[in-house]
Amino acid sequence: MPPLPRRGRGPGEGARALTLTPTLSRVRERERAQAVTQAADFVLTGAGELVTVDPSLGEGALGVIRGGGVAARAGRLVWVGPTRELRGAVRLVPGGLELNARGRVVLPGFVDSHTHVVFAGSREQEFARRIAGESYQAIAESGGGILATVRATRDATAAELVALTRRRLDLALRHGTTTLEAKSGYGLTTADEIKMLEAIRVLRETHPIGLHPTFCGAHAVPPEYAGNPDGYVDLVVDEMLPAVTGKRLAAYCDVFCEAGVFSVGQARRILLAGAEQGLRAKLHADEFAWTGGAELAAKVRALSADHLLRARRPGIRAMKQAGVTATLLPGTAFFLGLPYAQARAFLEIGVRVALATDFNPGSSYSPNMQLMITLACTHMRMTVEEAIGAATLGGAHALGLAGEIGSLAPGKACDLVVLEIPNYHHLPYLYGVNHVQTVVKDGRVAWPAPARSPSDAGRVTG
Repeated sequence: MPPLPRRGRGPGEGARALTLTPTLSRVRERERAQAVTQAADFVLTGAGELVTVDPSLGEGALGVIRGGGVAARAGRLVWVGPTRELRGAVRLVPGGLELNARGRVVLPGFVDSHTHVVFAGSREQEFARRIAGESYQAIAESGGGILATVRATRDATAAELVALTRRRLDLALRHGTTTLEAKSGYGLTTADEIKMLEAIRVLRETHPIGLHPTFCGAHAVPPEYAGNPDGYVDLVVDEMLPAVTGKRLAAYCDVFCEAGVFSVGQARRILLAGAEQGLRAKLHADEFAWTGGAELAAKVRALSADHLLRARRPGIRAMKQAGVTATLLPGTAFFLGLPYAQARAFLEIGVRVALATDFNPGSSYSPNMQLMITLACTHMRMTVEEAIGAATLGGAHALGLAGEIGSLAPGKACDLVVLEIPNYHHLPYLYGVNHVQTVVKDGRVAWPAPARSPSDAGRVTG
């Protein structure tokens, strides 16, 4: 059978064949590009300064990307870089949210790694007494101080504690805090400590802030054990700790190691017992007097030693060798009129530093991490870069969560704040005001609460 005749080209067929090639090429290029782009359900663009707190991602110690942007999927960052490169690297899934920062400064959400945010009652009368000249210790000895809050907290129901604490968390969120450590310690009975921690559990499940619970039953010696601190330590170790860990109510164990409260030996016993039951150690150390708390923190390899106003260099060096984070609380020194912690001594030895509020009703009644940054710069001689790093990634280290939060890097939680300032140096410079314009937690706008239905998802400009 003779071969079939070859089909000839009609007029214009050659031209059409030539134009098909680049069209197919573009389709294939698009397919290849889509294969390597990251799918995202949240995108932020147009940051004047994207402060990643990761030097590998941008300029300087804070890894600043000018004109930066981020993308996230299911609450995790999948891309960080210049906005001009974002479109080629990321595709927004249907129903995803794009937030335009419009040249504002974007930071990781603040990590407040030391608070006593759960309590009932108020102590403004003690504030007035301190202004009139009484010391914090004298007020405590007359029945005020921590024990005054203990009485009010014992009288409150769990539901009342939840409602009171929720309002405080709302304030913290509005000021840019996306992660917060919350201690017990105003109950000082097994039932009341459990009540506080169960209130934290409710809020952990219902509030946008990421809450991390600490058992701090050794916050003070209660009246029932006056003159018998060892007997109370027995109760903490033998009854409270098993009850708390049996209900999986805490991640950390903390002790107020201070003259007239709990000795180094008592604190060591509690922290080691907590560690045996899976609780990571944290420690109030060397606040009003040197007790060797910093040295103890190093010996038990605590995640952090906190306060440290009276810490000495041997303890600081021991903390460095053990990898203990120094959590400095300038709000407490400010509110009580005390000398500030010597931040430069820790930084020069190479100890990692965190900043936290110590939010509590008696000695630091503020949830504002922005103010802590200003105080750290003005009174503790920290640079702006050091203070911002301490309020974000430093706090994450103090909670053992540096792999999860504290900087804006791929793989970490999409927790960020958009600040209404021209550059990050204005954060501590213009103080006493709230710079926060938007708060994002786990890739969702947490504040201001979005007043829109799911079907309205799309582009949002600040």
